[in-house]
Amino acid sequence: MAGGRSGAMAMVLSAFMFSVMSLLVKEVGTRIPSQQVVLARALVSMVVAYVLLRRAAPGNWGHRKGLLVVRGLAGFAALSCFFYALVHLPLADATVIQYTNPVWTAWLGWIVLAEALTLAEVLLSGFGLLGVLLIARPTFLFGVDMRLDAFATAVGLTGALLSAVAYISVRKLSRTEHPMIIVFYFTVVTVPASLPGALVSGVVMPTGTEFLLLAGVGISAVMGQLYLTRGLQMETAGRATAIGYVQIVFAATWGMLFFGEYPDALSLAGAALVLVSVATLARRRRLPAVRTALGDEGTAEAG
Repeated sequence: MAGGRSGAMAMVLSAFMFSVMSLLVKEVGTRIPSQQVVLARALVSMVVAYVLLRRAAPGNWGHRKGLLVVRGLAGFAALSCFFYALVHLPLADATVIQYTNPVWTAWLGWIVLAEALTLAEVLLSGFGLLGVLLIARPTFLFGVDMRLDAFATAVGLTGALLSAVAYISVRKLSRTEHPMIIVFYFTVVTVPASLPGALVSGVVMPTGTEFLLLAGVGISAVMGQLYLTRGLQMETAGRATAIGYVQIVFAATWGMLFFGEYPDALSLAGAALVLVSVATLARRRRLPAVRTALGDEGTAEAG
């Protein structure tokens, strides 16, 4: 029982730290281009991942380097989309949209890995996407101005899809690679991949406060990942998944406190529909079992 309580607390702390990361990304992203934020987050994580890798698997630099790079690129793209969505959408809405990744993972697992897709999972996928429609409320369905920015919503959904690509890559890599190798390659790929975007968008020199915020993004992401790893070691997959979704509650709280973002009834209904759908899908697909090998782009950071 004590182990269960400790595992649950670790999952709550993980969700809290990832929500803090999202809050800091949204705050610093009002002036600093999102690719610079991605770069800062990756630099901090790369240093930590290198230290942990040398302790956990000295001399191991990976066996399937091509697939490791592909996984890193998918993770980088997912994280970039998530950070963009965090800046341009309400905090809770961006988090909920990112959490649709189990929907896309179920379908990609069927397409790429030939995993069985049951009728129940098809229906759950549909309910999850219906929840997103209730949150975004596109004009062509609701006849009024779209509640959320259409481009930012599309970017957020693309990030969730790319997180699913990262999950599928990890599923294939987990047969041959140490989890820390996968994390390390994610950061190593993300640092150079984010440089062109950071340069094209125009390098903005952070102020002293913004330097602290950027450092906070990286530190909170690493702490979230460490707590997540500990929680998954101590909790069952299904319980860990359910607890992890408290991140959306934290995100909604930060949105109300810091940005005056108050969800209406339809948004709450849509979020509930997404949560129930993706939590059930995640349990059926055992997704948390691979999250220790992911960056935070799969948790709502993307991760």
